[in-house]
Amino acid sequence: MDIVVFGAGSLGSLVGGLLAREHDVTLVGREPHVARIEREGLVVEGRIDAHVHPRATADGSGLAADLAVVTVKSFDTGAAGATLATGSYDAALSLQNGMGNEATLADHLSCPVLAGTVTYGAVRSAPGRVECTGVGTVTLGPRRGGATPLADRIGIAFETAGIATTIAPDMPRRLWRKLAVNAGINPVTALARVENGATLESPARDLAADAARETARVARAEGIDLSDDEALEAVESVARATADNRSSMLQDVDSGARTEIGAISGYVVERARATGIDVPTNRTLARAIRAWERGRNVR
Repeated sequence: MDIVVFGAGSLGSLVGGLLAREHDVTLVGREPHVARIEREGLVVEGRIDAHVHPRATADGSGLAADLAVVTVKSFDTGAAGATLATGSYDAALSLQNGMGNEATLADHLSCPVLAGTVTYGAVRSAPGRVECTGVGTVTLGPRRGGATPLADRIGIAFETAGIATTIAPDMPRRLWRKLAVNAGINPVTALARVENGATLESPARDLAADAARETARVARAEGIDLSDDEALEAVESVARATADNRSSMLQDVDSGARTEIGAISGYVVERARATGIDVPTNRTLARAIRAWERGRNVR
């Protein structure tokens, strides 16, 4: 399968590198990362070792492929969709954090847009290198739920490349479940400057639990069957499995970069306002992160 991975940062480089073991892959990212890959290939290290040679470019316009895998930050989704629209694809798959990315891509693209989640851990350690900090899985399916032969075909392509993949007919529910996890872990760890495992113990645990419960309540108001208990179990399960990891939002704060708070806690606040639900923990976490962003002139 011909695959374009749009957003060759940490996760995009890892997913693209794994796919390149079996498929024709083009990574779209920034310099000097893509230039090093184009010259010397991409080194995957850590929990997975591989040296692959995908194509790599900083210009993602006018490309054509069977599949576009989108891994940019949520606030760059609109720009990514506009660039992808200059090319030709049979399908697009969002493997991004936060909510609303699939709808944004669909506004720009004429091809079907699938939703996905990924539990691999990744850190881009140097130009041309990415470290796999945790082996995980990919789950994907139609963004509005259901089943399609297209999703099956893409799932088989991922499996062929050695990526454990689940084809799910309930992606809306899975996305809200992931949102509960992100709302519970990401802003708490970013503000406290702690690894994910810290959310298993008070006081970080209390904040994470409150944020997850609020997210579950909003999900139910949106017609999604997600209980408070399931949201809490999901947060604790991810925190245990990734206890030594630094969340993507903490990595952004460490590097002085803009975060995805708007598509995580901010999204919960936005949907809560529309449904008349009070979400004080998510509102406070979102305000605190946004205050940090403005203080660093990255928002």
